[in-house]
Amino acid sequence: MNVDETPARLRLERALDGLAVVFRGMTAWSGEVQCDCHWGSEEELALLKVPDVVLDPGLLHRTWTAPDWRDKGAVLRRILPQLAGALVAGRVEPMFGMYEVGRVILWGEWWKWPEQQADAVREFLHAWWAHALTDPDPAVPVHELLALCAEASGTLGPWLAVWEALDEDVADRHLAEAAGHWDYDLLGDELPWDTWEEENEELFRTGLAAWLVRHAPARLGPSGAHEDLLHRVRLMGLTGPARWEDPHWPGYRY
Repeated sequence: MNVDETPARLRLERALDGLAVVFRGMTAWSGEVQCDCHWGSEEELALLKVPDVVLDPGLLHRTWTAPDWRDKGAVLRRILPQLAGALVAGRVEPMFGMYEVGRVILWGEWWKWPEQQADAVREFLHAWWAHALTDPDPAVPVHELLALCAEASGTLGPWLAVWEALDEDVADRHLAEAAGHWDYDLLGDELPWDTWEEENEELFRTGLAAWLVRHAPARLGPSGAHEDLLHRVRLMGLTGPARWEDPHWPGYRY
């Protein structure tokens, strides 16, 4: 089967089409303002108040990264179909990490929108996640996308549950790559990304570490290929001296 014709890819395409349909005709609030010295011109701001006009990449970037919109939800609804397409294609480049995009989606409070709109956002996130887990070379690495989805939804468990249920070599390779990106922070008792909701930081960190300790050993297997990584994952289940005095402590300094 052609990679572009997999069920996961077809689901993602339908989700993108769904966003385009549901948010067609959306505009920023008519009274929305922005700084023409730092953000952009009045002409560019006016484009956000006209429905369905495609924004150039620079304007799209400045729009989603601006933190001071008066009606963040309206701006997000205006740009979401185009932003989603750019995200899936790997054309969005945050300054620090994809969690920044998740934070912007969170700020829009999409779960409070009318049911059809909220369902379209939810389906897009889940379809994108399911596709990335089965894609050998996703445009956005899985460890980055998990941070985006967790931030956008304010929850971590459902995304990990989908990963856990997916018994495929590709998903396991993504797990090894992600664990290699996360282990330094998790062994230092830090979340591997910055979360907007402070009350979520401890829940996300402990939940992610516990999930890795439970599931990584079986998923990555007993072969020597991941031996050092599996020791680092095992150490996430230990605390205090038991962790850093273990003979397999990697020598990280914090």
